[in-house]
Amino acid sequence: MIDKFIKGIGGIAQAANAAGTFVVIILIAIVGYDIIARGFFNKPFLGAVEVVQFAMVLIVFLQLPDVIRVGRLTRSEGFLGLIHRNKPQWGRNLSRCIDLVGGLFMVLVAIAIWPEFLDMWESQDFFGVPGVFTAPWWPVKLVIFLSTGLCATLFALHIFKPRGQNAAS
Repeated sequence: MIDKFIKGIGGIAQAANAAGTFVVIILIAIVGYDIIARGFFNKPFLGAVEVVQFAMVLIVFLQLPDVIRVGRLTRSEGFLGLIHRNKPQWGRNLSRCIDLVGGLFMVLVAIAIWPEFLDMWESQDFFGVPGVFTAPWWPVKLVIFLSTGLCATLFALHIFKPRGQNAAS
């Protein structure tokens, strides 16, 4: 049962990463369209700046869980590697402490963003320029909430994984 949960969480992280990659491809298409439309037809894509802002947040938070799943989140690998080689137990404990701090940070972000999501859902608040381009805020807030919850879960799996096993692979 635990193995199915771990594989399921890993699968969700991989699917979110794929969705983030899809957003990158869409963003490339929009920027390319804007460049061509602006340069050749003097008709830029109205709302390109807003779409880029929206997409950047989505890309980061959709791909972050998979980065954590595979253990590629930025940290001082040189320092940790040195400790792991000289004092393996200290190295494992320090890695777990880093994962604990990362997990707690993700939980705090999730707790902070949830009321914002609810507010945006109820108010249907939007960003952009009315009459030109607008989009609701709530999908971004929901992606941030779900992503940080998934990240916290992955950090917890890293903390409690048995030695020599990759969490949520």
